[in-house]
Amino acid sequence: MQNTSGVLRESWRAWNSHGLTVLAPDRPRFPNGWDQEVDELGALLPSELVTVVGASNGCTVAVRLALAYPRVVERLVLAWPATGGDTLVDIRTQTGLLERGAPGTVVKGLLRAETLRGVKDSELARLEIPVAVLPSVPENPSHQRKTVDALLTLIPESRELPGCPEPPTPDFPPHRDELVATLASFVN
Repeated sequence: MQNTSGVLRESWRAWNSHGLTVLAPDRPRFPNGWDQEVDELGALLPSELVTVVGASNGCTVAVRLALAYPRVVERLVLAWPATGGDTLVDIRTQTGLLERGAPGTVVKGLLRAETLRGVKDSELARLEIPVAVLPSVPENPSHQRKTVDALLTLIPESRELPGCPEPPTPDFPPHRDELVATLASFVN
């Protein structure tokens, strides 16, 4: 498969688990904005219906993929959604991005937020597919409970899945199998 720049994507994985085929492409390391991520990952979508799982800031990409490819994305899982619009979290994220060399204009665009960064709340309300939201338990400054509650309110007929610590925290490994089973249950 090729990304939109015509360079072969070798850095993605595929495996089977719980009767599901899982494709895990790497997100662009230094995107110039959310549109680039959606374009590159959208080019990798198969032609059959898929469930897209986004984690943390990947929830933004997942929602934008669902909106851009409504004939392919049939379900959406928003795992540990990153909290947008929180001054302290945004300052820490901005500092990290700038230290890694991201241009200030790109950082500003990536951090623009309502409930999720890079997605307007009115766009969330347009999702007409099954959506599950998985909270971080325990919550932390980057993955706050208020974000999960807002998503459940904004997205029609969305539902909450049992939460767990997010990877790669040390608390995650004991929850892995239960998380995979929960996701498989939602997909099936």
